Formats: sequence, C-alpha cells, structure tokens
Amino acid sequence: MKIAAIFFALPLFAQPPGGRGLAPVQTPPAAAAEPAPRQSTDQVLKAIDDLQWRLEISDIADFDKIAYTSLAPAHNPNPTGPGAGNPLIVHAYTFIPKKLDRSRKQPLIVMVHGGIHSSFTSDSGHIVRELLDQGYSIVAADYRGSTGYGEGYSRQIDYGGREVDDVYLGMQWMLDHYPFLDSRRVGIVGWSHGGLITLMNIFQHPESFAAAYAGVPVSDLVFRLGYQSEAYRAEFSAPYHIGKTVREDIGEYERRSPVSYVSRLQTPLLIHTNTNDEDVNVLEVERLISALKAEGKKFEYKIYENAPGGHMFNRLDTRLARESRQEIYQFLAKYLHPGT
Repeated sequence: MKIAAIFFALPLFAQPPGGRGLAPVQTPPAAAAEPAPRQSTDQVLKAIDDLQWRLEISDIADFDKIAYTSLAPAHNPNPTGPGAGNPLIVHAYTFIPKKLDRSRKQPLIVMVHGGIHSSFTSDSGHIVRELLDQGYSIVAADYRGSTGYGEGYSRQIDYGGREVDDVYLGMQWMLDHYPFLDSRRVGIVGWSHGGLITLMNIFQHPESFAAAYAGVPVSDLVFRLGYQSEAYRAEFSAPYHIGKTVREDIGEYERRSPVSYVSRLQTPLLIHTNTNDEDVNVLEVERLISALKAEGKKFEYKIYENAPGGHMFNRLDTRLARESRQEIYQFLAKYLHPGT
C-alpha cells in the first residue's frame, strides 16, 4: 500500500510586549532570516517513494540510497563561474540479498529505469524482488535528467550521452565498495529509454558486461521522432536538451542512437518488443534487429504479437508478463549464474 503524506504549516503569532494602556516597547527590526529552500512536489513524492522502497524490500534485502560523482554537466549556462566544471552528483539505489553468501563472488545486475524524465520507483518492486530471490545484487541509478531532485537536475538531461556514463559509474561504485561482487558477472537490464541506455553501455563498454536485456528499447532517434508528436519532438530540441531539431542536426541524433553502434556488439544480448507497443513502435526495434543481423552479430530476440499491456506488456503482474520475465531470467542465468 502506497503512503500518502499531508503537511501542514501553521503560522505562529506572538503578542507584542506591553500591557493594557501602555505603548509597545520599540525594538530594532531584526534582520530578515534567509528562507529555507522549498522542496518541489517531485522531491516530496520522491522522499515518500524512498520510504515505500524500505517498507517493500527490507524483509529480503539490505537497501541503501547512495550518492556518487559523475561527469560534469553537459550544458552549463555559466562555464566560467565558480565550480562550473564540478562533477554532477548522482543518486542510486542499492539492493543486496540478506541471505547472500558474501564469502563467495556474486553477480550484479545494473537496472536502468525508463522514461525521458522519470526515476527509479517502487513500481519496479516486484521485478526487484524477483531478481533478489535469484541471488542478484542490484544497483539502479537516477541518472541526470531523472525526476525527484528538482527542476535543475531534470534539466541536466543528456539523452544518449552523459546519462550513459552516470549508469556506468554507478556500476563501478558498486564494484568498488562491495568486494564480493564479481566484475566478470555483471548484467544490465532496461526497458524503453532504459533499453537505450542499456544498449549504449554495452556498445561503449563491451568488456564490462557479461549479459544484457533490452526490452522495447528506443533504438533510432531519427526514425523515432518521425512518428512521434510535435510536443515530443519539441522536448528534444529545447535549449537544455539537444537544442536542435533532427532537420537542423541529424548527425547529433544519430550519435545518440544505439542503431549507429551495432557493429560494436560483443555482449550476449536479448531483445524483446511487442507489435502493439503504443510508445516504441515495433518498426523501430525491428530496424535495430535488422541492423544487428546485417553486421552478422549473434544475439537473441523475440517479437510478441499483440501482447496485452502494449509498451508495459512484460512489466505487469500478469501470467504472460511473468512468463516473459522468466525468459529474461533464464537468459541472464546462462551468463551470470553459469552451471546452475
């Protein structure tokens, strides 16, 4: 059950000094106190959801929320100002099974949330629990552009760029801090925009991942913006985002598209898509599949036919979704739990 919170702020009034018939004592005006920074709605909701995570997962996992430094902001309106080149601070969630044998090397899953402006929330709790039950530790970053940290952080988005580095560095933080995790058995999974970041990570760092799953992945931004709405396209061309339309700089959109890097695939990869996906059109994912085949790459894929749920078809708590996730887990186990 989700938690709701209502906050009340009650003004406090004080009677001025002095009694009946007496003039109030004159005191010099006090210096105005600096107002405390106000949290945005998304920050408040994020804090509530963080508590929800603890309630949902604490019975089977050691849960923490960490902060680490990543690359500097991609866009800086004042590049010569104090601290302009400072690394961006990124938050991530970590989950370690309580029953894990830490005397032996264990696998790690990097879980990448979807959405252009979204975050890793307890809506993924059922999938996290399933992975924990299989003995996986998990790290999930709220990479730059994520919600829950104020508008300033949301506008740090660097789509297909430094957000990919944020996720990779979160994985490195986990390996550096937990010596029982096996750097040779790291898997990465993501759906939708998380699928894009998953693909970009394995193309850029093939030596770092033993297996990858990309569900309904955004694959080709040039193609994608051709079938999306004008409002969607406008978000990409906003000054804090890519800053130009596809027509103005098609090369920049290609640079941020996984389909441009299929020749680099070395990591075992499983792709799922769905013919009635209302967000990432099946034709976009089929272009990725065709490009991988044209490069002679070995990988696995499955195209679901009109699976109920559309874009969310295998993240739901339905029989088909659970069966689909079992396919994912069996694939991951081949490379992350060999011999089991």
